[in-house]
Amino acid sequence: MFKSLTALNVLKRFSKTGLRLAGLVLGTALILGGGAYYLQASDHDDGEVDTKGRNLNLTDLYVFREQDQNPHASANNLVLIMNTNPRSVARQQYYFSTNARYEFHISQRPDKNAPVTGKADVTLRFEFSPPNKQNEQQVTVTAIRNGRKISGSAVTTPLNDQSPNISEAPLGRSRLKIFAGLREDPFFFDVEQYFRVRAGAVGIGPAEGFRTPDRAVDFATGYNVNTIAVQVPKRLLQGRGNTNVFDIWTTISVPDSNGRYVQVERLARPAINEGLIITNDFLNALNSVGPDFEAAALAGRNPAAKIAGPIVGEAKRTLMAIGNSSERADALLGAFLPDVMRIDVSGPSGYANDLNAKGSPVRGRMLKDDVIDITLSVLTDGAITSDNVSYEGVEDNPSQGHDPLEESFPYLALPN
Repeated sequence: MFKSLTALNVLKRFSKTGLRLAGLVLGTALILGGGAYYLQASDHDDGEVDTKGRNLNLTDLYVFREQDQNPHASANNLVLIMNTNPRSVARQQYYFSTNARYEFHISQRPDKNAPVTGKADVTLRFEFSPPNKQNEQQVTVTAIRNGRKISGSAVTTPLNDQSPNISEAPLGRSRLKIFAGLREDPFFFDVEQYFRVRAGAVGIGPAEGFRTPDRAVDFATGYNVNTIAVQVPKRLLQGRGNTNVFDIWTTISVPDSNGRYVQVERLARPAINEGLIITNDFLNALNSVGPDFEAAALAGRNPAAKIAGPIVGEAKRTLMAIGNSSERADALLGAFLPDVMRIDVSGPSGYANDLNAKGSPVRGRMLKDDVIDITLSVLTDGAITSDNVSYEGVEDNPSQGHDPLEESFPYLALPN
């Protein structure tokens, strides 16, 4: 049975051994002033443990107003997309775990500058049955608000079905449109060249820079992911209020030996927790708690602050090592932690479309947003601006590029 490392266990382990900044994994090597610094990008491999299968591994979260993706869609709907099971090879059927709860958590906020609480007002939960002979899994969908649960049902789309099983689940006065199944991984990033650049920077290989667009290789090209996509009426997330601002994050939980569900994965923004934290046990610790824990730690409230001190300290050292002053590192921590995906639906969606007073993105994330370039530029204060890959790729370079997005829900390209 999976046993999650808690933040307290991690603190106890590292308080005895001490901490050293051994190298930063940034997904793209950052060579600043002759030094090499690394950060891991996206969430395709964070918090690895021997007993956590890939169908329990979150990869990316996308949140956007549907009309920004499809001008013919309703202005009152949001689309939430949770991707799991990274590096799923082409023409291979993969399934969602039948032992897990996959969840979107939504917190209502009064405006884009309001502090993050990390406490969900609405949770959308997805649980999967074993596959049938047609490779379909039945899905139980549960909306939870103030302890009240309303359930509906859906069915997954098998790999060989080119017509997606779009289910509508009535939840009280609202209806959710749901897709669950394999889709092409829309994430894009040149990880391969990162390792070459890193080797040269530390003196174990020839010095290299990033490849030009005609030679850059997108590591996600050709791979699939297991996707849960939900079309959600804004009024379901608002409840009795009328806010236009929501904080959203995703989790996966599995039962422990006593049958109690234990959180083993958490994800919101790309390249934040896994970008600022390099110690795998620390990543496991963050995967086991919610953004409310981060909020308490950053506010200095015990015991969260005491437990999280080494983790927050590592994040700050990462930021300072890639060229930020202590003051700018503190500002960046305030902008990107706690780790939630904030969306202000009063304006167009897009990761770089608007910032709040702290400098945090507040317009969700579209499927083609180049979040790695955006994040690299911000975290390095403009020293690194691009890894030279894009969603569409470039002509005459078969090593990058993705299939066109679908015109209607769930929008992601068909699986490879």
